[in-house]
Amino acid sequence: MLVDIGQLLVRAIFGILVFVLLLRFWMQALRAPFRNPVGQFVMALTDWAVVPARRVIPAFRGYDLATLVVALIAKGLMLTLLYAIVGRGWPWIGGLFLQTVIELVRDSLQLLIFVVLVNVVMSWVAPYNPLAAVFESLARPFCNVFRRFIPPIGTIDLSPLFVILVAQVLLIVLDNLPRLIAGALA
Repeated sequence: MLVDIGQLLVRAIFGILVFVLLLRFWMQALRAPFRNPVGQFVMALTDWAVVPARRVIPAFRGYDLATLVVALIAKGLMLTLLYAIVGRGWPWIGGLFLQTVIELVRDSLQLLIFVVLVNVVMSWVAPYNPLAAVFESLARPFCNVFRRFIPPIGTIDLSPLFVILVAQVLLIVLDNLPRLIAGALA
């Protein structure tokens, strides 16, 4: 029971931190506006870790690598704590790093699904809400890929459906990736 409680607390605390760090990275990468409640929340929650990291880790071609590295460290620390709580032994450092990277990609895909769903709902319910611009600017680049090939049917845009479908397929691939790697090495 204590192991389950420990895992829950570690996953909740570090999970929220990693998702907010990834949201900050993607908001900066996709030039989403930060002058709104979501942007202010993200900045307030992550500045304590990102600002000092920027002194050491420079940006690269407009991408905030400091935020990404802090997210990687937070996810790696989360996985390390989960291994310690369960007590099943420690993975080798390369395996832990690979698992951390896979988990970050997985979290980014889950964040994309969430953003696209919120964007669709807000476009129906409150299209002129100030937060709609944030979700639209985060979802637009991914939806535009499919808008080139799939025209709207009537007034319904199906591109968010295809974004979510592709993200789900990629999540399935990532879930099976360790087994595929183990099979290739055997």
